Amino acid sequence: MRHIFLDTETTGLNANQGHRIIEIAAIEIVNRRPTNNSFHFYLNPDREIDPAAQEVHGITLEFLQDKPKFSEIASDFLEFIKDATIIIHNAPFDVGFINMEFGLIGKPPIEGVVDNIIDTLKMAKDLRPGQRNSLDALCRFYNIDNSQRSLHGALLDAQLLAEVYLAMTRGQEDLMIDFQYRGSDNVGEKNTNRPTNLFVLKANDDEIKNHEAYLNKMKGEKKLIW
Repeated sequence: MRHIFLDTETTGLNANQGHRIIEIAAIEIVNRRPTNNSFHFYLNPDREIDPAAQEVHGITLEFLQDKPKFSEIASDFLEFIKDATIIIHNAPFDVGFINMEFGLIGKPPIEGVVDNIIDTLKMAKDLRPGQRNSLDALCRFYNIDNSQRSLHGALLDAQLLAEVYLAMTRGQEDLMIDFQYRGSDNVGEKNTNRPTNLFVLKANDDEIKNHEAYLNKMKGEKKLIW
């Protein structure tokens, strides 16, 4: 199964008030394994950035002046997410902005392009009712290192979201994925630090028999809880 973990940063909180996307990032995982394919761009919004939003992500209008507009990357973005399951934390926010951008250039809504959209905030609220379920809170709960997240950034947040989602859906709170993306504008950046061939040593027949004998001995000595 192909999953795309997606995040955006914006000029403000409300797409209906003319605010725009200024950073968009998506990373790909296939069959629960990172492929190192990513999509990441900073974007020129052609408008001012709200001071409150800038305090969150630290992106300035000066930095964005030479960056592409959303219309210039829209076709590549659609191709990257096509037919995938999209996973977003607080999906209505990002989907609203993406559909606003698509609408401005005559593109279809994201719901008609992808296979499914999963909101991890809703998932977390169902799993942890009454708890804080921000991305930072979930990183703490699942022991995922978010020490580099002093400011919000779409690429880092997409990477953290992937780790959180895999932990949530596997039930392994110590799950860690070695994401080593360097944050470029290129699709398909490779991670040369991640091992590609892992050696699996299987137990032989004698080892399996000895293990079963040990378990039978334990059963005879005391009551087990499993």
